Amino acid sequence: MQSVSVVGIGQTKVKEHWDRSLRELAVQAILGAMQDARVDHADALYVGNMLSGELTAQENLGALIADAVGLRGIEALKVEAACGSGGAALRAGYLAIASGEYDVVIVAGAEKLTESSNCYATASLAMAADADYEAIHGISFVALNALLMRRYMHEYDLVPEDFAAFSINAHANAAHNPYAMFPAPITLAQYQRARPVSEPISVMDSAPMGDGAAALVLMPTERLNGNRNRAVKIAASAVATDALALHARRDPLWFGAVELSAKKAYAQAGVTPQEIDLFEVHDAFSIMSVMSLEAAGLAERGRGAYLAREGEIGIQGRVPISTMGGLKARGHPVGATGVYQAVEVVQQLRGEAGKNQVPNAHIGMAQSLGGVAANAVTHIFVN
Repeated sequence: MQSVSVVGIGQTKVKEHWDRSLRELAVQAILGAMQDARVDHADALYVGNMLSGELTAQENLGALIADAVGLRGIEALKVEAACGSGGAALRAGYLAIASGEYDVVIVAGAEKLTESSNCYATASLAMAADADYEAIHGISFVALNALLMRRYMHEYDLVPEDFAAFSINAHANAAHNPYAMFPAPITLAQYQRARPVSEPISVMDSAPMGDGAAALVLMPTERLNGNRNRAVKIAASAVATDALALHARRDPLWFGAVELSAKKAYAQAGVTPQEIDLFEVHDAFSIMSVMSLEAAGLAERGRGAYLAREGEIGIQGRVPISTMGGLKARGHPVGATGVYQAVEVVQQLRGEAGKNQVPNAHIGMAQSLGGVAANAVTHIFVN
């Protein structure tokens, strides 16, 4: 298989885009990525999206967006893996280049969650869980994570404030990201005062729903033409799965798919967890950050929360995470999130992250999760 590099990135601000359609958001991000890559064509387009049919009454996104962006005729497909759809679309694009099938591939993620009421969007997001054994009982996606967080707190003798540093870090980083939905720092006092959503999870533990799109242009590393100086190589692309329902897992407090996916990625890239310079973690909820850090080998089991509390996850820390705000503060347009994460890693490795620049960043990892880590897509990038 041939080596694959990212040569162009594009993104829209994450917010409630009442005046713009899913199609328009995707086109803006794609055109931005094509301009950045200095290309005017592509052989294929893969669009990560979870809920376009449910919330915007629009499926067949591949053909829709290819036509809208002026690429009618190419292979164009929607890729769905719940909240991990963006990462899965990148995986599809990576394989299309690595196999030698195509020379220029566009990967996009696009989602609009504000077309409907919050209640309907919340019910739709529950489709990422097991319909027969979880959703049928009325449990929401946040409630599933609340069950995990409560059990984790019990097992490791923690209190909600022990998770506060994740939100504080994310918002501090988002303050310097013009594309973030909530670009403002928060304090510990604000975290403590936040209203509960599903105890022990509060608003400050939860990523906000929003609209947005992000895009990447991929090419073979051996044929970068004029893009060589700003290209970032994809050193690894790996996927793993776990049981969809929490009760069906051997150990609910361990993200098995994260562990398997990360181990595959480390082996492909030839690196160890200690060599990762930054990690764009899937921080849909604080508990997901904690458990992902542990399963990915970046924190000892039961010590993920301490990693944040001791200041190790900041820009200057040992394991910088959510460097542009993460899902928590940049926002979480679910099907697009994995592509936003990849865009942000590329910014870091290019040295284009501004005040959020991680010093001497050469190896970055992005991990996109679907459901409560029922699937995990891990990519490692190097400059």
